[in-house]
Amino acid sequence: MTPTGATAKERRVSPGIVAAIAAISSVGVAVGLGNPLLALVMEARGASGTFIGVNTAFAGIVSMAASPFVSPLALRFGTVRLLTASILLTAAAFPGFYLVENLWLWFPLRALFTIGLTCAFVLSEFWINDLAPAHRRGLLMGIYATILSLGFALGPIILSAVGSAGVLPFLVGTAIIAAAAIPGILARRDEPVLSEPQRMSFVAFIFAVPLATFGVAVFGAVESSLFALLPIYSLRLGYDEAAAVLFSAVVPIGNMMLLIPLGLLADRMDRRRLLLIIGLIGATGAAALPLAAHNALTFGATLFFWGGIIAGLYTVGLTHLASRFTGSDLAAANAAFVLMYSVGMAVGPAAVGGGIDLVPPHGFAFVMVVFFVAYVALALSRGALRREG
Repeated sequence: MTPTGATAKERRVSPGIVAAIAAISSVGVAVGLGNPLLALVMEARGASGTFIGVNTAFAGIVSMAASPFVSPLALRFGTVRLLTASILLTAAAFPGFYLVENLWLWFPLRALFTIGLTCAFVLSEFWINDLAPAHRRGLLMGIYATILSLGFALGPIILSAVGSAGVLPFLVGTAIIAAAAIPGILARRDEPVLSEPQRMSFVAFIFAVPLATFGVAVFGAVESSLFALLPIYSLRLGYDEAAAVLFSAVVPIGNMMLLIPLGLLADRMDRRRLLLIIGLIGATGAAALPLAAHNALTFGATLFFWGGIIAGLYTVGLTHLASRFTGSDLAAANAAFVLMYSVGMAVGPAAVGGGIDLVPPHGFAFVMVVFFVAYVALALSRGALRREG
């Protein structure tokens, strides 16, 4: 099976790639604004660290349930139609978090919000991977992740400007999400065409490339914990709300600076070894957070470099995945990849939130060390012995 647009994509960067990056990056701005916003609103309404973590982790459970259906739905309705509907669902759900006072009702709201986000990310990444030339895939995924990280960084910056009180941040987030539907619609003639069902069971894709799928599970656990609980960790370290929100922007800024170099490395070296190196840096950086936490400059610098490098688990993993599959199989593999990210989302914030309550406040970092050590053990067990690793 040949990826859609195989001839054209050797000559140019497809408009579809540009549209997919633009669409998901707009969503990224809203996510970067929304995750710390929701955590701060829950904190202001008296929620515990554990409740905030569990509510955030619920998104991972929903994403796990939704992921297997994305590829079949795209096969039936088309990539652009499903992408547009997903973005609009996310935009419709977001204002509900302001309107609904009962925090227990945020769980069904999280479900709607997350279903839309899950479909949007699976379809956008599949679109990019499907159209990207093999020899430039790492670079293009690095560019994608860099621009997405710019969106994640802009979100907290916008939140620091508008504040977490009142309806304004929710209106801003809703408008940004809705605007994300426009690029895909404009580039609909360049969408991937799925004409055949996937060849393997959905679960088989999870284990076909384990360093990619289990790496993204670790990253999902850590990234979702950072978005949801880094502001809380910062507040409990004694920083004010403005500083806490800005620390949330430092990690995606690190992504912007480091992911393109990581993408270039992914095109030039053994991706399994690169994933192992990233895992080792992840464990070391997480262990260093408590040592750096009480000096704002040191803390920010650690978050910058550590956060920027660990995001390579996502981009290098995606590049590794796309070297194995095409067409509907690639769409299904992307969905499995996002499912494993969602597994991390389900485990990470709940575990890290519990860690903050159990070993205040540095349980935040200690739990992350455990995640990375487990991944390094997996990577070492796989090593470079198996090409499919």
